[in-house]
Amino acid sequence: MTAAAAAKTQRPLSNKAREMMEAINVDAAKHHVWVRTQANAPAQRPWFSETGGEGSGQLASGRVAANQMKTLPYMWRWSEFSPYLHRISEIARKAEVSPIEFADRQSILLLNPGLNGRLQVTNTIRCAISIYNPGDVAPVHLHSPNASRTILSDKGGYTVVEGERCTAGRGDLILTPNGTWHDHGNDSSEPVIWIDMLDWPLMEFLDAAWVDHDLPGAQGNAKVQAVTKSDGRSQRLYGRGGIKPAFVDHQIGVGRSPAPLIHYRGADVLETLHSLRNEEGDPHEGIQVDFVNPVTGEPVFKTLNYSAQLLRPGEETELKRETAGTFYVVIEGSGATEVGGKRFEWTQNDIFVAPNFLWRRHINTGKTDAVLYSVSDAALMRNIGQYYAQGRAKDGKVTELAQ
Repeated sequence: MTAAAAAKTQRPLSNKAREMMEAINVDAAKHHVWVRTQANAPAQRPWFSETGGEGSGQLASGRVAANQMKTLPYMWRWSEFSPYLHRISEIARKAEVSPIEFADRQSILLLNPGLNGRLQVTNTIRCAISIYNPGDVAPVHLHSPNASRTILSDKGGYTVVEGERCTAGRGDLILTPNGTWHDHGNDSSEPVIWIDMLDWPLMEFLDAAWVDHDLPGAQGNAKVQAVTKSDGRSQRLYGRGGIKPAFVDHQIGVGRSPAPLIHYRGADVLETLHSLRNEEGDPHEGIQVDFVNPVTGEPVFKTLNYSAQLLRPGEETELKRETAGTFYVVIEGSGATEVGGKRFEWTQNDIFVAPNFLWRRHINTGKTDAVLYSVSDAALMRNIGQYYAQGRAKDGKVTELAQ
């Protein structure tokens, strides 16, 4: 029999190929090998071709979906989560052993319902909301994730970062760049509440998350660092735009190129926003300002972008979507945000997330200015060459926004 004749008599395997390859996988799994039996099925739609609808894809099924996650649009209402903080506060006040002793913090963590119980609000961001009673102290520590505090209570206790004490009030943003020693406490007469934001999920995914509690020379039973710099020093050095001190080393801690301005005062942020309210603003963001590294002009962290924006009464932004996921907290006013077909009615201290790829817009429904603070992983996406943004006008025309 010729080779051609033999080929004609062979039975085709096309209808059984997958079944036979899956059978190979039973053995291959013992050696941590997977024989491909599925095509890739990305959880996102193509960016430039899928500009209509809500803009987001969906999770796949099977083996190729094992690593996929998809953040959902979600809002956490202050009226719903703040009672848990006060319950924690009351337990801690009466406890013989403070929760700080066994949990390091007194906080709640927000969980995005699309991320299967993971301790994160987006694919890259963790959010905890902490409450500290009068006299509480969180011991000094240092970690690889970047972190920040956004103060929600009128008095915000204090944070000491690399020897600089930052006494805080509502709306303040305090940065603790990766590799900086820091501790927190409350020396006021009432509980204080703040938001902790970290790029912990990203560091955890990279297996680069670590924490050090052993500062040489830490003081007292509470293990705090000595205050060696006066309150507000970084503001005095870097707090005036366009002016950079030439006589100091801009390095703080052991991280790579950290932002040396570590304390932004809420009163200054609001004053800046309100002084700009008569400007035209951005059609997709209103009056928006970014928090930046005063030495480089870049975002305060290599991974996270921090912004504040003001929406005037009746203002409605145009639709926008990005490849970055964004976390928002309401500092002032009331309004609504539409994300991926959902509408979130918000007021002071409410928190919500706008996932990547989803169209969203903001509306100020109140009679006064509204102010939102936001944190996104736009900085990360820019640094890896994956940041894109689009706007969609009322007539449906889509415009590329990212430079």
